[in-house]
Amino acid sequence: MRSGNNSIAFSGERISELFTRAYENIQSSIERESENYILSVNETDYINHLEIQYQLKVPEIHFDQFCVDSYEGDVQAERFPISFDVYPGKTYKREIIRFFIPCSGDINLLRYCPASMMYGSRANFEIRDDTLVIEFVNFSNKADEITGNYEKHANRIHGIYNSLKNDIDKFNNTLKDQIVIFLNRRKQKLLSKNNFLSSLGVPLRKKDNVATTFAIPKPQLREKIFIKPIVHEKSFKAEPTLDDANYHKILKFINDVGKNFERMPSVYAGKKEEDLRDHILMILDPNFELGSASGETFNKSGKTDIQLRYDSSVVFIAECKFWSGEKNFLETIDQLLGYLTWRDSKTAVIIFVRNKEIIPVLETVKQATIGHKHFIKELQKNDQGWFNYIFCLPTDRNKEIKLAVQFFHLPQ
Repeated sequence: MRSGNNSIAFSGERISELFTRAYENIQSSIERESENYILSVNETDYINHLEIQYQLKVPEIHFDQFCVDSYEGDVQAERFPISFDVYPGKTYKREIIRFFIPCSGDINLLRYCPASMMYGSRANFEIRDDTLVIEFVNFSNKADEITGNYEKHANRIHGIYNSLKNDIDKFNNTLKDQIVIFLNRRKQKLLSKNNFLSSLGVPLRKKDNVATTFAIPKPQLREKIFIKPIVHEKSFKAEPTLDDANYHKILKFINDVGKNFERMPSVYAGKKEEDLRDHILMILDPNFELGSASGETFNKSGKTDIQLRYDSSVVFIAECKFWSGEKNFLETIDQLLGYLTWRDSKTAVIIFVRNKEIIPVLETVKQATIGHKHFIKELQKNDQGWFNYIFCLPTDRNKEIKLAVQFFHLPQ
């Protein structure tokens, strides 16, 4: 029989060892990034970059596409049944039947043993290029006997393969969450350090060695090109930001007020955008206090804006509009993004719909929003008419903006 450097399937180290090395490499990669890069980079892009780089391509074994051939090979006497008249230590020519099972994906992963198993397969399938191969010596010239042997070995690796595949699927499905944990850990460490240094009351020394360019990592497979997100800024600047919990509370208040509009349409019939805006402000302002600031916490700026400011920074802004079509809706998003210059700003678009039917409006908005040039991703909905998105600033993709879109039905 032929031999070489081909590996036996499922006979290597456990797949969990590979996962551990991947996590260690991800942590090292994040730790190697500069302080400025970690604090300034668009988190969504950077996380996606690492996920694509380390996600495993699940191998597939195509059991239903197997084929067979044969060749004449030397067989050691010790392998012959006792009924054969052979001499120990010698070899004899016999027909070798080979079964081939084609595979796709990352074939190298088939060398690993499932995480739940201590030892690999004893099915004796070799990995040869993109194929699993098993050989049987034809001692009896009985086709059913050889076929039976093949089926026994093939069935044996079915369960092992399924366990390995489940391990890889689990790793891929939890990879992003693990990257987020590693990134947040490094980020919080850096923020804590900066806060401590700022508390000393001494100006921070400017770092002059911050890189403004980046290299595209060498692709591991031909079809993969890992593009690392760029950070153009020369230094990270901490800015005030509205925390997610209070952002959600503000949106919840707006949603409750809007639902009240819907329950009592006659009371709010004929009201203008500014009137409905002022009613929302009247409910919001008494329920929130901005530190020790006096006066109005929320204020109006412009025709239909609701703003929450901290010193000179806008940390929340909402725009109230009557629905007048997809074009004006997208222009409203552009208008909002044009207002913002601060990191992690939180925003909302409040839409009052006078149309008889609101469902077609919601469907239009779903499609239009994800097609916006500054859209990054959609987040989980809070209500049928309450959508949540991540956008970026037009001038800097590394500045993520949370945008809520809330609809209230006030048919004429």
